Amino acid sequence: MDSDTIMGPMDLKVRELLKEVQLDYSSATTNLVDDTVSAIKQAIDTIPEDLKVTADLAPQFVRDIGADKVEFNFKKPKLIEIGGSYSMRCIAKPDVNVDLFVRLPKECFHEKDYLNHRYHAKRFLYLCIIKKYLNSSSLIRKVEWSTLQNEARKPLLVVHPAMELDEIPGFFVRIIPTATSLFSILKLNMKRNNVRSLKQDESTPQATPKYSSSILEDMFLENNAEFVKQTFLGWKELGEALILLKVWARQRSSIYAHDCLNGFLISVIMAYLATDSGRNLINNSMKPMQIVRFTLDFIASSKLWNSGLYFKSQSLPNISKEELQERKQCLRLFPVVISESLAHFNLVFRITGSGFMELQDEAGLTLRCLDKCKDGGFEELFLTKIDYAAKYDYCMSLNLKGNSDVHASGFCLDEECWRSFEQKVHALLLQGLSDRAKFIRVTWKNATSESNVENGLSIFDQEPLLIGISISSLEKAFRVVDVGPNAENKDEALKFRKFWGEKAELRRFKDGTIAESTVWESKQWERHTIIKRITGYLLSRHLSLSERNIVHVVDQLDFSLVHGIGDPISFSGNLLEAFEVLSKRLHLLKDIPLKVSSVQPLDSAFRFTSVFPPEPHPLANEKSYVPRLNKLTSTCIKPLEVMIQLEGSGNWPMDDIAIEKTKSAFLIRIGESLQNNWGMLCTATEENVDVLMSGYAFRLKILHERGLSLLNMQNGSNHVKRISSVDKELFIRGQHSSMINGLQGRYPIYGPVVRLAKRWVASHLFSAFLVEEAIELLVAYLFLKPLPFHAPCSRISGFLRFLRLLSEYDWNFSALVVDINGDLSPSDEKEINENFTTSRKGYEEFAHNVNPAMFLATGYDKASEAWTRFSPNSLELRRLGAYARSSVNLLTKLIFKGQVDSYRWECLFRTPLNNYDAVILLHREKMPYPQQLLFPSEMNQGKHVAHGNASKAFHPFLLPEYMKGNSTDLKDKLLVDFDPLRCFIGDLEKEFPDTFKLWYDSLGGDAIGMVWDRSLSKKRERDEEEEKDRVNVLKAVGEVGKGFVRSIYLLKSPRLRN
Repeated sequence: MDSDTIMGPMDLKVRELLKEVQLDYSSATTNLVDDTVSAIKQAIDTIPEDLKVTADLAPQFVRDIGADKVEFNFKKPKLIEIGGSYSMRCIAKPDVNVDLFVRLPKECFHEKDYLNHRYHAKRFLYLCIIKKYLNSSSLIRKVEWSTLQNEARKPLLVVHPAMELDEIPGFFVRIIPTATSLFSILKLNMKRNNVRSLKQDESTPQATPKYSSSILEDMFLENNAEFVKQTFLGWKELGEALILLKVWARQRSSIYAHDCLNGFLISVIMAYLATDSGRNLINNSMKPMQIVRFTLDFIASSKLWNSGLYFKSQSLPNISKEELQERKQCLRLFPVVISESLAHFNLVFRITGSGFMELQDEAGLTLRCLDKCKDGGFEELFLTKIDYAAKYDYCMSLNLKGNSDVHASGFCLDEECWRSFEQKVHALLLQGLSDRAKFIRVTWKNATSESNVENGLSIFDQEPLLIGISISSLEKAFRVVDVGPNAENKDEALKFRKFWGEKAELRRFKDGTIAESTVWESKQWERHTIIKRITGYLLSRHLSLSERNIVHVVDQLDFSLVHGIGDPISFSGNLLEAFEVLSKRLHLLKDIPLKVSSVQPLDSAFRFTSVFPPEPHPLANEKSYVPRLNKLTSTCIKPLEVMIQLEGSGNWPMDDIAIEKTKSAFLIRIGESLQNNWGMLCTATEENVDVLMSGYAFRLKILHERGLSLLNMQNGSNHVKRISSVDKELFIRGQHSSMINGLQGRYPIYGPVVRLAKRWVASHLFSAFLVEEAIELLVAYLFLKPLPFHAPCSRISGFLRFLRLLSEYDWNFSALVVDINGDLSPSDEKEINENFTTSRKGYEEFAHNVNPAMFLATGYDKASEAWTRFSPNSLELRRLGAYARSSVNLLTKLIFKGQVDSYRWECLFRTPLNNYDAVILLHREKMPYPQQLLFPSEMNQGKHVAHGNASKAFHPFLLPEYMKGNSTDLKDKLLVDFDPLRCFIGDLEKEFPDTFKLWYDSLGGDAIGMVWDRSLSKKRERDEEEEKDRVNVLKAVGEVGKGFVRSIYLLKSPRLRN
């Protein structure tokens, strides 16, 4: 039997991934590597022996690191050999580069060059000479500077060969100096001071463990690389596991960083586990994915990290007391330790405490993916990008370019100034945010390929410093008052006041306690900005950073949800109060044949997911008098649907039409009763009864109890077919509403994310193709199945993940199952899979005609019939994915670049109108809610085929002359559920069936995109007659929308490619 036939889905995918990322050591590849290394060796061979090297080669670099006595006579390297991943055959594409170790000759150094950065200066000057001669070689295209793990005092050379190979684009060689046996190891003991200018006070030298480790790293580099190489050579599974872990780590930019993890450190941890030092916990019988899992489990949960990892020495099997002391000393100095037995050099000296916490958290999350996700979490492990933008709830960037305070004490002491500044910012925010933050990540990437290091270290502040904050809980993050020390605790109170300055105040609390505190007063809908205010205040107070140099990614998209004086979500409390009153009154009605047994809100405004929940309207109330009206009092009011059920009865008719008529009669009777008992204003039509009270219009709907009882039966029952579609729809909407309500209670940030998602979908004119319930389910999926992330706790990170879901999900081959209550049984899941498989049966032949193209399954809708049965179709879904991809790229760039320009953020919601065959522009002043329009639309291309004046029959706001009338007259002017856009769209679809498709924004957009039905224009040529026909159709469209249509343009649209 073929081995592939017994592999699981995860194993097969891993096989394919390895084929894709493993480097093919073909003759073309090895020849390119060998030729490039030979060219480097030849260039170095041309350097004259005993060439005088002085600080004049790079005076600014030498001055910046504070070195003296740096002159030497050039000697050729003692050894030039390939090391790193290439030598172990463990390169993971697409990053194909070769590490070339160049051993620095002892003759170029004095025995005391380990002091005061002399080694670092000479190391750099040695590389400067090599660079100069490499530039003269015709076999080398370009030589650039880089750094070893972002350490500016340890530059290295990046050599790009003149010859290029299509199989490995961007290939380069890194020249890394090594310093084997250059200095006495005892002189570089962690307790010693080797930078004489660094003192704890005027007389006491300060230990320099990071500085000493920087030199020891070069001294041990060859030995460590050789040890790792010998462990991996000939062990295929271990090498494959290393490649997989590299792919895993590279997808996670918060841990694949200078102060956390890199490919070499992953191989060191694996080598430890695969040798006697780690008790051979990884053994030859393990498959690559088993090794991956074991390594991640070790990283996430091993208690050995508390005491450090030490490689056993063959010559010293027992540990002496001195060695134990050295180990304890090492653990005091570094948060994480991986060292040889004597603890002379800590391989992970750069890893910070915060970096290691993130690493353990990521490893833990990955293990959960392996256990809980589909196909063993393959996509979540290896294909999902986990960058700052999507991972952290709050992202910030600090522009520190030219900020001399960063290096006021010097560029390099024990640590480099940039690393010290990272720690300073981290400590400051950790203290200020306290229990609000779960993780705070501060990283400052200093090196760029354009860096001209000879000109000194001041160039290393070009990139912004990035801060990522994961909050512990919304309750803590949105807390308004922080309680400090008790007033009687003088010392602590003084520290608190010193830290918080003018923000600190003494307050008496309800329990009688008098304590120091800070207060961050803010409106309910602005609470998400509290962390921005705290961090901004602290950075300004303690680091003297101006507002323009601090970019918080928090509220940049709030403009899309706000109009007038603030966010209309602030009126939701009034709405829920009004609904409670209505519900009580409906239950109290006694003069109707059947009592009301339950009342359930259906509209998204009740579950906090409406983009624009209605504001209370002064005319929609039960009182006879009219309050003083605002100048901009809306003419229209949106009805909010409420579903009621009546107590059971056997007297209902059996016929669908008769049932609906009986419902109408009941609703009219209910309306009359409300009017008679409480003076509530009710309006009735044949289809609807609207109740106006407390500033809102509630539209009553009755769910017939027979329909409910049948729907509660098993789906296999034949009776289900007899339920009216109205009852079925009401029941499903009721189920959806109650589930989303429960979800909103569990995740308070869910509502704002949904509102942003709905606004984005509408602003790009997809309102006709993706209903709001479908959007709510897509966002719900992000919260219910967040892996490989934690559930989002901020609106921008949630919105970015929504866009990524739209753009990356494989809708053709995967159903998206949203299990809101967590109660789907295995049989339910089996039924969903069968329904999905049935829907995809004709995929091979009719890929563009698969329904539903977006398969959204829930507990109440296992066949995706409720919200996405007919739309979006395959083409619409591809277009939606293309728009989402574009927005993902822009939003990610805006977050990383610390963009402050509001126009760039607005571009996320600005839609291009040139992707349509024709565009209709509407009169903005004739929209029912003109204040909801995001950006006015204008056209400066295409053929202008029609123009129309605005109608005088409708005004969105009550005119001044109406204000003088009595209350009854004024209330008669109120239009419930009037939407001219919806009416216009309906008329066009009726008048021009199968002629064109309409794209519009139901949330207040003033443009409609038109795409001709492709079945009508199969001919390739676009002759004059066809254009004439289209112009005539568009003119007829203008006539249908007379008074509402402003202009119509005919475009020759570029087709939107997938």
